[in-house]
Amino acid sequence: MTESAEKRKLYRVVAAAMSGTAVEWYDFAVYGTAATLVFSKLFFPGGGDPLSGVIEAFVTYAVGFAARPLGGAVFGHFGDKYGRKRLLQVSLVLIGTSTFLMGLLPTFQQVGYAAPLALVILRFVQGFAVGGEWGGAVLLIAEHSPDNRRGFWTSFVQAAAPVGNVIAALVLWALSSVLDDASFLSWGWRIAFLLSAVIALVGWYVRTRIEDAPIFKEAANRAKTAKPSRPPMLEVIRTQPRNLLIAIGLKLAENIWYWIVAAFSVTYLNYLGIKTGNILLLLLTAQFLACLAIVFFGHLCDRIGRKPVYLFGIVTSAAFSFAIFPLYRSESMVLTLLGICVGLITWSAMYAPQSALMAEMFPTRVRYSGVSIGYQFSSIFAGSLAPIIATALLQTYGASLPISLYVATAALLSLVALFFARESRGNSLRDAGLNDEQSSAEAVPNRIA
Repeated sequence: MTESAEKRKLYRVVAAAMSGTAVEWYDFAVYGTAATLVFSKLFFPGGGDPLSGVIEAFVTYAVGFAARPLGGAVFGHFGDKYGRKRLLQVSLVLIGTSTFLMGLLPTFQQVGYAAPLALVILRFVQGFAVGGEWGGAVLLIAEHSPDNRRGFWTSFVQAAAPVGNVIAALVLWALSSVLDDASFLSWGWRIAFLLSAVIALVGWYVRTRIEDAPIFKEAANRAKTAKPSRPPMLEVIRTQPRNLLIAIGLKLAENIWYWIVAAFSVTYLNYLGIKTGNILLLLLTAQFLACLAIVFFGHLCDRIGRKPVYLFGIVTSAAFSFAIFPLYRSESMVLTLLGICVGLITWSAMYAPQSALMAEMFPTRVRYSGVSIGYQFSSIFAGSLAPIIATALLQTYGASLPISLYVATAALLSLVALFFARESRGNSLRDAGLNDEQSSAEAVPNRIA
């Protein structure tokens, strides 16, 4: 295949991976915003305290995160056996369908507790599918990318996260601007959820046009003639415990900081009395800048290494967590925008190199399971709980300092994980994770790369 043909193939793979990830984050962003603006009022009355309704809504938000490790394990198992492409198509159908159905749900006033119960079930399905989406999308690009540009190309699937958020914020902002508050709360919010079906359908079609990478096909062919081994999920836990723990630790600060900035900020600014339309417009601007920042940091981690870029993100996010809330309280839209933008840019420095760094930790035959478990497991006690903990701290203390200390503690734990991580810039994926297997006393013989 000529060099130009290889590039065209890589471009198609990047577009296919980004399309599904954008749908994933669109759905999560719509839900995260609706948890504060809609669900806390229509599905969780809250007993008169507005923050209580928000906390209850964020609990269902957490259900999606709790389902993600299970989805990562299941999709990782079958993705390592049958390929990344097939599982990515399945995940996209599940994500789009569950979000679409959320837009059709009756409210608490109409059907009582059946409303939040149905919301929880759909949220679980959404989280389960999302758990398998990220790992497959990242590997689809990583396994097609040249070794010296893997950080840059995989950063595009990371940039799809704020792309999805931009679309979500734009849709919600347009709806809240066109409709009065009563209409938006009554039926307008449903449009944002129903649109998920259209976006998911486009993403599914794009993914039918690509194939799995040669490195995966080679490993799958060797596996057919090799001695039967344990399921990929069990094998990666048995042979790669060090890398799994490092991946979980690295994800901790990034995941908490993102959901503090992107989800809890909506709650906090709403608590301060900022209008919904203004909040969404600020988030729209900041998410657009985050797209650019992620691609920049992805390029940078190919130049100077994964670890230096990640270190910058951990340190700056921890420091800025003490400045962001005073900026919000300034009553200046410019300073509030500055706070959200800087918050997401510091997050981008962690998020951009994460995809390449995790892909380079695990061998091919268990890579989907490894990155999915490592990435998604921390969501149980990081992203899922971050808005709940932050809202509870605000409700208890009426101050932002405890929230900042919470972020700083998570950053300290991620610093420890980063210290033990190996620099993998420019490494071949064919050699990834093999040293860890060879050093394991219980490593399985007859391995394939």
